[in-house]
Amino acid sequence: MAPPVRYCVPGERLCNLEEGSPGSGTYTRHGYIFSSLAGCLTKSSENGALPVVSVMRETESQLLPDVGAIVTCKVSSINSRFAKVHILYVGSTPLKNSFRGTIRKEDVRATEKDKVEIYKSFRPGDIVLAKVISLGDAQSNYLLTTAENELGVVVAHSESGVQMVPISWCEMQCPKTHTKEFRKVARVQPEFLQT
Repeated sequence: MAPPVRYCVPGERLCNLEEGSPGSGTYTRHGYIFSSLAGCLTKSSENGALPVVSVMRETESQLLPDVGAIVTCKVSSINSRFAKVHILYVGSTPLKNSFRGTIRKEDVRATEKDKVEIYKSFRPGDIVLAKVISLGDAQSNYLLTTAENELGVVVAHSESGVQMVPISWCEMQCPKTHTKEFRKVARVQPEFLQT
């Protein structure tokens, strides 16, 4: 019969260092091994050596946006000071749950920050490439920036519902009606283009 599964929580003391060596999901302090994750305790030993004590999560871990990561997000709302977005991808990896982000007026572009107008940069529904500059917490959102040539709006739809074509770094045009709309357009790098 298999031994019962032992679950542990972060900070729980598992054993001392004479009984095992620390593995993944653990840390050592004052001669003891502690759990750094909530999950199942596993001990594995090879060739009579001390067992390796590790803690494994039952579900695969959720990828999180990190500072400096390039994220793909969708604009949900705008006002005069910032644009609210939902982060959908980190790099090219889709997220199981979307995270909320904010692009502040001063983080839209690198130059002439005082002349930026959010409604001339983003509109709700736009797909934007941005970079994470600060992590969020339970109350706030991830802070994002588009202040690089490679960052900004990559997909936008005109009022007639047609996907617009970029014609400069600050304008996109509807191929159906030929109306121009202002956007902070990204110069998309070849590795981000779908083939």
